[in-house]
Amino acid sequence: MNEIRQIDDYLLKYAGEADALLFEARLLLQPALRETMLWQQKTYEIIRQYSRRQLKAEIETVHQQLFTGPEHLSFRKRIMRLF
Repeated sequence: MNEIRQIDDYLLKYAGEADALLFEARLLLQPALRETMLWQQKTYEIIRQYSRRQLKAEIETVHQQLFTGPEHLSFRKRIMRLF
């Protein structure tokens, strides 16, 4: 667990400069640590992509509700006047 926390601190830039340099040296000396770090980095990338897709879907849902529902007709007209 300590290793995971150190990787997190490094990837999320929570580590201080000295700790980051020390961790980078460990990455050079320990191929298994480097591989673990790369997998954790990939996991973060997947989570970010998933979060973006979720946010886009939520925005689209709100958009559809506001611009297609009859109860929001006055709002829709006011917005369209701006453009």
